[in-house]
Amino acid sequence: MFDAAIAVAQPARCVPQHLPAAPRGRLVVIGAGKASAAMARAVEDHWDGPISGMVVTRHGYHVSCERIEIVEAAHPVPDASSLAAAQRMLQLVQGLTEDDLVLCLISGGGSALLSLPPPGITLEDKQMLNRALLASGASITEMNCVRRHLSAIKGGRLAAACHPARVLNLVLSDVPGDDPIDIASGPTVPDPTTCADALAILRRYRINVPPPAWAWLESGDGESIKPDDQRLPQIETRFIATPQMALEAAARVAREAGLQAHILGDALEGEARDVARTLAAIARQTATRGQPFQVPCVLLSGGETTVTLRGQGRGGRNVEFLLALAVALNGAAGISALAGDTDGVDGQEEIAGALIEPDTLERAWALGMNPRARLDDNDGHSFFEALGDSVITGPTLTNVNDFRAIFIDNPPIGDN
Repeated sequence: MFDAAIAVAQPARCVPQHLPAAPRGRLVVIGAGKASAAMARAVEDHWDGPISGMVVTRHGYHVSCERIEIVEAAHPVPDASSLAAAQRMLQLVQGLTEDDLVLCLISGGGSALLSLPPPGITLEDKQMLNRALLASGASITEMNCVRRHLSAIKGGRLAAACHPARVLNLVLSDVPGDDPIDIASGPTVPDPTTCADALAILRRYRINVPPPAWAWLESGDGESIKPDDQRLPQIETRFIATPQMALEAAARVAREAGLQAHILGDALEGEARDVARTLAAIARQTATRGQPFQVPCVLLSGGETTVTLRGQGRGGRNVEFLLALAVALNGAAGISALAGDTDGVDGQEEIAGALIEPDTLERAWALGMNPRARLDDNDGHSFFEALGDSVITGPTLTNVNDFRAIFIDNPPIGDN
């Protein structure tokens, strides 16, 4: 099921059908995200006319292209390459005409990969802020609101720079709700949120912000490009792959295997351990009462949970969810689960996620590991690595957010 969720969102499969007709003028390709290089390759493979441009992707996600330049930068915290890529991209779209078309390839991860601080704010300030946001427990929507207002390229600014050319966004969504302003922090779409919204988020989570960044937001100079801004060109946005599409592909695999498949939602949010406790309760009720679903079945969900860092371990939101799920299930018979990030990277580890089975806690105790202590230390990767239960895909070249599958089989008689 996990393989199917990743496969349906492969750029080679979903980009070609959305390519536009050739413009009267130039076609310029730009883009950012973990899937952007593979998207650029798909464009090149199916475009006969002249083409030029540049996209920026995560280190290790390079895909060779002949006419579109591929740049690699750091994720989830931006680096000097992120800044240089943003500057180059703004230069590429200068001097366009109404006859030209900008094809923008956007996927998750673009917020860090395309990073350009506004005047008076340094790259080091941006790096400090990104680390603080990632550790705060803020949702991706909240984090990206802050990022849009502390940027010289996000929040519609790149779209404004394309004026008067038309802009077509091809988007691989990795955010709950599929709102384009939250995917790569919306560089080529207008943004209705404000500096005041960003300040409220920083105060809510008590995020330590470098003084120049705080002053920039309070001054109002960080306002993003609004929907009625006259600098915006004609913009069209098409979603070519979404978390819902990935879950539906996984559900088809389950049903072909004779299982009932139930999609609980493609936009589940909240603290990873809280979501785990809720889904554990649903799984237990299903296993023991046949409510709300009959067994055997699979419960599927997507979205993006958050983790408020309390410990010093090697964690990610998917392994945090799984470890909390295992603790909540406490070895319940007949229940197994897999959770992973469809881009192949959970947190800052080159590990997609992991899996649990009814004997997960028993095996952990046998190795001298205390599951609750590991959860308290946000140490999910070390926990599952020791058990040999990590899920490692390598770079998947796509990103449609998190994937969770809970398999509930008929438990042996007497285990209820």
